[in-house]
Amino acid sequence: MKRVEGKVALITGAAGGLGSAAARMLAREGARVVVTDRAAQEAAGRAVAESLGDGQGLFLALDVTREEDWVRAMEATQARFGRLDVLVNNAGMGIPKDVESLSLEEWRLVHAVNLDGTFLGCKHGIRAMRQCGARGSIINVSSQAGLMGVPSLAAYASAKGAVRMFTKTVALHCAEKGYGIRCNSIHPTFIETNMVKALLEASGAPDRAREGMRRSIPLGSLGEPDDVAHGIVYLASDESKLMTGAELVLDGGGTA
Repeated sequence: MKRVEGKVALITGAAGGLGSAAARMLAREGARVVVTDRAAQEAAGRAVAESLGDGQGLFLALDVTREEDWVRAMEATQARFGRLDVLVNNAGMGIPKDVESLSLEEWRLVHAVNLDGTFLGCKHGIRAMRQCGARGSIINVSSQAGLMGVPSLAAYASAKGAVRMFTKTVALHCAEKGYGIRCNSIHPTFIETNMVKALLEASGAPDRAREGMRRSIPLGSLGEPDDVAHGIVYLASDESKLMTGAELVLDGGGTA
């Protein structure tokens, strides 16, 4: 069954990790997918787009912190596919520092990517969906860290918590306006991605840190990118048509 047949999705941070897994799964379920990432990731992003099949993928360079990039991306998406139905605000970054060691510049950078990027995506995604009359779905990738404090990830937890509350605001705004656009957040635990690998390396004792991560998850293992991609497909599909302003928590029981 093609669960998102005929839909057009745009995913940020899609050159690898969660974004590329979501792109491939959405394409398998019938969507055409705009793969976006920073210009420095163009080769990897184009490879993901090309892997989706003939005419099913498109790569666009997009720095989520730059509004002009969002405007160009939406214009290019509509020019190529004629519409936008699904937006996945997935691009993110973290700096493994606590509140005392974090600089103001680092604080602002983490919030710019994780929170400002989500704001700009929602702003311009809503506009694009309204222009084509889509009953769209916006999916904001937050984190388990957006639901609970993480001393060693001060800026990241702050930004992801803000993404959670901003998602609810966007959801209620769209509902009150009668746009037919839903907005939900998704909250993964530690997933086997390059970001988690970098956190492990930064710890200075990656094996011990990995074991600590594993033991913090009651189900006993780190997640895989496809675990999150399955959730994204559900939120993108009409199966979740009654769901807006909600959290989809994929944490192996961590917040329980």
